[in-house]
Amino acid sequence: MNVYRGNPSTWETGGSRTAVGIGVFDGVHRGHVAVLDGLRKRADGLPVVAMTFATHPDEVVTGVPGPPALSPLARRIELLGAVGVDGVAVIEFDDDVRQLSPEEFVKGYIVDGLNAAIVAVGDGFRFGYDAEGNVDTLRICANKFGFEVVITPIVDLHGTEVRSSVIRAAIGSGGVALAARMLGRPFEIEGIVVPGDARGRKIGFPTANITMPDCLVRPATGVYAVRCEVDGVTYDGVSNVGTRPTFGGGDETIEVYLFDVDLDLYGETMLVQFIDRLRNEQHFTSADALVTQIKSDIEQARAALEM
Repeated sequence: MNVYRGNPSTWETGGSRTAVGIGVFDGVHRGHVAVLDGLRKRADGLPVVAMTFATHPDEVVTGVPGPPALSPLARRIELLGAVGVDGVAVIEFDDDVRQLSPEEFVKGYIVDGLNAAIVAVGDGFRFGYDAEGNVDTLRICANKFGFEVVITPIVDLHGTEVRSSVIRAAIGSGGVALAARMLGRPFEIEGIVVPGDARGRKIGFPTANITMPDCLVRPATGVYAVRCEVDGVTYDGVSNVGTRPTFGGGDETIEVYLFDVDLDLYGETMLVQFIDRLRNEQHFTSADALVTQIKSDIEQARAALEM
């Protein structure tokens, strides 16, 4: 898969015209896949390129931090490759790009950069300086520069529109099962296993403590059934997201207890998939009460992971 970066005048498509899907593609959810699937069907063998943005456009336009991501850029590129695109064009959305008129953006990136024959976007697509461009503007540009436009309606999942903002809200409220249905896979966090205070080991449940990437959306505090991957091996487990109020609280952490193994994972990269939320985080009056609850959590998590 080709990854195009930097000045679009340097992009090489091998002389071929392309089919281009444009969007932030945060999370590469079912709505994004619908755009790319529809594009592939119309492409008739042309290379399909997903055009995405390294920085969320809202962050540059408003001057305030953009929404937390569903997946970091590197993972987004991997996910786009997994759904079958032939290339990903990554635009550094900065003030220079922001200042481009809709036509300048189309000419520089879509026409000259990728030699597009077809351009697919979601319904409600906006682009160009101050988001002046819309799907009608894109169609005008298409007539001028000679490409086809495909507009994909917003995907509806049982009455809920599949949008990145809706998925973020679901995760932030603990609705990871709903988020998974909209994403087409479980919400995941990848981080490094770091030393903790070893309290889990002292009560018989050694946990791996995961660093939480600052850029990602945070799941609501609570206890979750999780599926984890370390060095290509998958493990089932249960995770607590929160401040550990039974032991005096502190910074928010992600702790994972893996079933049926006791591994030295310090320094390893762990991918944690959130399958279902089991309960709220609680304060317990004693370690024994906590152990009793953990055993119940494990039983519930095993059942959830078998479904």
